[in-house]
Amino acid sequence: MSLWEKRKESPDESSHGSDTRLKSEPQDAILNEALRNFKVSVDAWSEAAYTARRVVELAPRRNWRPAAAWALGCALVASSISGVVYQRHEEQVKAKQAAAQLAAQQKQAADQAAVDEEDLLASVDSDVSRQVPSAMEPLAQMAEDDGK
Repeated sequence: MSLWEKRKESPDESSHGSDTRLKSEPQDAILNEALRNFKVSVDAWSEAAYTARRVVELAPRRNWRPAAAWALGCALVASSISGVVYQRHEEQVKAKQAAAQLAAQQKQAADQAAVDEEDLLASVDSDVSRQVPSAMEPLAQMAEDDGK
């Protein structure tokens, strides 16, 4: 029972005059109808709100596995390439060291050959520059002894 209906049934209304009751009845009926319609619409809205299916949207999950796989793959490729570059650089350094060592050995061999050649030319020069050949040296000494 609504508040307006209780008011109509209350004993205070019977003490009022019939003129005021006649004037207020159409207004009370309109007000009661409006409140009843409002109550019905609120109840319908509440019922619809409580029974409606709620769709909860979950935040999209971020899958880190593809990103991790790409990162690890890139790291693997980068390390492989850097390993190959480092190995090639080491081979080039070793080749330069071997070439420098070979050049030093060749220079040392050339210096030794030059020294040997000079010694040979000096010995040939000393052999050629003698006044008397070595086979005739004893005769040359005898001749020197006679002349003195």
